[in-house]
Amino acid sequence: MQAVLDALNNGALDMECIGLVSDKEERGCVEKALDADIPVTILSRVGFEREEYDQLLHDTILHMGGSPDDTIIAALGWMFILSPDFVRKWPRRIINVHPSLLPKHPGAHAIADALRAGDSESGMTIHYIDEGVDTGEIIEQKSCSINDGETEESLKEKIQALEKEWYPIILQRIQEQGNLCS
Repeated sequence: MQAVLDALNNGALDMECIGLVSDKEERGCVEKALDADIPVTILSRVGFEREEYDQLLHDTILHMGGSPDDTIIAALGWMFILSPDFVRKWPRRIINVHPSLLPKHPGAHAIADALRAGDSESGMTIHYIDEGVDTGEIIEQKSCSINDGETEESLKEKIQALEKEWYPIILQRIQEQGNLCS
């Protein structure tokens, strides 16, 4: 989130952030958004089925001024699978970053999976969210080497550096060119 905020502030990212939606107030992104005067809405997932929650999320984004025609939903650290109905309402408008070179190592443990597999490289993938888990169209991938003795933490740092560099760039490309995949 900080990389996106920095890009907004320095002009590298020319778009408006209409708000942040988080499931908990205790997330680092909430404080960062508030410090940047970005409206924050907390939508607790407690007591909701996935479809109910996603309908509330959809309604909240619309209330913030979002539209499926021209709003990009940047899923920054969003670790929940969105319902097929939600994804269909926001086709090719939800962007995610994943810490692997998809389709290798989808899911929540990609960095550990790459190390366990003995891969010589990893990286990050920015993709559109579809109805699957890390299966959406790939927009951009950037790689980094996995060195002898690499740990989850050291590899995570390398991958996060790529994510911080490239996520704002890709958001700007989408802003300028529309959807980036055919």
